[in-house]
Amino acid sequence: MKESFRQSMAWLHTWSGLLVGWVLFLIFAAGTASYYRDEITFWMKPELHGVMGTKVPQPQALANAVEFLQKRGPDSPRWFITLPSDREPSVRMFWSHAAPPAPSGEKRQRARFENAAIDPQSGEALSAARETRGGEFIYRLHFDLHYMPVIWARWIVGFCAMFMLVAIISGIVTHKRIFKDFFTFRPKKGQRSWLDAHNATAVLALPYHLMITYTGLVTLMFMYMPWGPQVAYKEHGGIDAFFEEVFPSGGPRDAKPSGTPAVLAPLAPMLTQATAHWNGAPAGRVVVSHPNDAHATVAITRQEGRGMSQNQPSMLFDGVSGALLSTSGDEPQAAAQTRGVLYGLHIGRFADPLLRALFFVSGLAGCLMVATGLLLWAVKERQKYAKVLKHGGRVGFGLRLVDALNLGTIAGVPIAFGAYFWANRLLPVGIEQRATIEIRWFFIAWGAAVVAGLVRPTRRMWQVQLAIGALLFGGIPLLNALTTRTHLGVAIAEGLWSVAAFDLVMLALGIALGVTARSAGRVQSRAKPVSRPVEATP
Repeated sequence: MKESFRQSMAWLHTWSGLLVGWVLFLIFAAGTASYYRDEITFWMKPELHGVMGTKVPQPQALANAVEFLQKRGPDSPRWFITLPSDREPSVRMFWSHAAPPAPSGEKRQRARFENAAIDPQSGEALSAARETRGGEFIYRLHFDLHYMPVIWARWIVGFCAMFMLVAIISGIVTHKRIFKDFFTFRPKKGQRSWLDAHNATAVLALPYHLMITYTGLVTLMFMYMPWGPQVAYKEHGGIDAFFEEVFPSGGPRDAKPSGTPAVLAPLAPMLTQATAHWNGAPAGRVVVSHPNDAHATVAITRQEGRGMSQNQPSMLFDGVSGALLSTSGDEPQAAAQTRGVLYGLHIGRFADPLLRALFFVSGLAGCLMVATGLLLWAVKERQKYAKVLKHGGRVGFGLRLVDALNLGTIAGVPIAFGAYFWANRLLPVGIEQRATIEIRWFFIAWGAAVVAGLVRPTRRMWQVQLAIGALLFGGIPLLNALTTRTHLGVAIAEGLWSVAAFDLVMLALGIALGVTARSAGRVQSRAKPVSRPVEATP
């Protein structure tokens, strides 16, 4: 009975990993890169590199932002201001223009949104900065998948995450020698080598894999399982009342403007009061609702990174008198704090540089775990066709499809990321819809890799695609040196460590892909038959 249970877990581990493995590889790759989405965005806007060394007090930066918005959007219903941080040197602003009233019988138009970034010291607009989604695209790709309705994408990602959790747990049950195998790697042994690589990458960051998969499901728990709040709050305002009670916004959600003009009070005293209330912790975001109106309010939220929870306390002020109206989040309820910590664990915004680097390495291990699992299934399945291949036959359609998808995903996704970064440097700065075109090149490159893999899923094609990925990643430092002034030498000399680190990490990944491409080009040595059955893996 015990052996039968382990065998059933092996079957479950294999198929739960295989069926969603290609989507999981993309999710892991994009999610791993998202730990540095601020740094990626900064690298992809070289026009901002000169702002990094400027340290400006937050009240001064906020005053410059308000002055800018008073000129650009004085009639906007809401201003969103993100203050500088150690990872984001500029002041970013986002505001909307009220939609004009629609003629009778016609559908109301949507509000028009604008955004800008300014130098925190001078207050001048950084208008020369190229348009790009930067790391934000990669972050959203991680769970929105792009080019499909968001609700569908998140259900797909949740479905894959659940399969991932099942694969991890069943893998732990299946591999009774899991920790012993972690210290074992036998190269050039065919199936055994792939199994050793899969075991090592899985066990290396096993706690991380469990944490990131479970917390990923928790982040969207109210979308996957909304029935509890719906039933409990059915007679008390519905799901919106639940969110308002558990995750208070710090102010009225549907406050209306009075229509009476009023002078907006200086925001610096409010900012000073908020940071003093948080024992010196800096503010991260300021939202001004109905500026220049008698009903104006100012909500100030604490900067991330001061605790493990994603939920940050906020303070609400009267925008005309500057009086404190309310505080929220100082003592969050247990349910909100639990979800906030799990959410915070998943996105890792609280992590210091060392811990963030460990998260990144663990994410790379997750990518390798998924990739080796997919390749291991193909290697094992190909052994069943040994006699057929010996007599000049062909493998089955299912194996050919898996081989093609493995090639198009494992080798194709790095090509897509490399093309995205190269497009950022090579596209004209002033071209219209530049950010959209950058993203388009990501999918064009990936689509080409997938089609090539479907047409010719051979060892030679593996070598070619891995070599292309190696050239794209490894060439980024040179590309950066040819297209900007902040090459590695300048970045290190001026203390632009995020720019230098990006180039160095890309170079390291390029070298790793190059070594892998070289290995794929070698003739695989024949492995000796294994005397005992090999444990099942995905």
